[in-house]
Amino acid sequence: MAPWKLPLIVAGIVLPVVVGFYVGGAGVGVAVGALAGVAIVVAAARQKPRGPIGTTAAGDGERRVLVVVAEAVEEPGDVARIVDAAGIRESEGGTEVRVLVPVRIGFLDRWASDVEGAQRRAQEKLVATVAALAKAGVAAEARVGDEDVVQAVEDQLQSYPATEVALVSGGADDANGPAGAEQAAAELRSRLRAEFRHVRLAK
Repeated sequence: MAPWKLPLIVAGIVLPVVVGFYVGGAGVGVAVGALAGVAIVVAAARQKPRGPIGTTAAGDGERRVLVVVAEAVEEPGDVARIVDAAGIRESEGGTEVRVLVPVRIGFLDRWASDVEGAQRRAQEKLVATVAALAKAGVAAEARVGDEDVVQAVEDQLQSYPATEVALVSGGADDANGPAGAEQAAAELRSRLRAEFRHVRLAK
């Protein structure tokens, strides 16, 4: 857990209880405290163990590269940098490539339970990126994944035994920002059994 999260959790527990005691007396305060406790237990129960992700290597000896992008990558220079960093040039035959775009669900979409728009935008990013890679001589499959980058990678590796994972960040439209990308990269680097690369594009 990140150090800054603990004070927020404590504040989230204490403040509602204090307000409950102040506004409604002891009965309301106790009730609010009980609800906060139940919420913490439920949240803790839903947390998945954060163990290693994927296998150490594909059993058939094939090279498979999973390229994770938050935004469409279309600029020839950016495409070339990804191709070089991931070692997936056309001349390097025998390499299977899959592009993964996590679905970015906005606050209003989540509030309205409308994820179709977010999925459509992710599909559009995939099409643009795969088309740009094809122009560079790289054939790739395309998949949309969970909005959480790490979870999206973990889900993919259950059916796609990638030997390498490349996280691409820093594109002109990358709304995750450097901090979010670095946090995801750090977790993937520590948990992935496959080889990991973090490809940073210039904005």
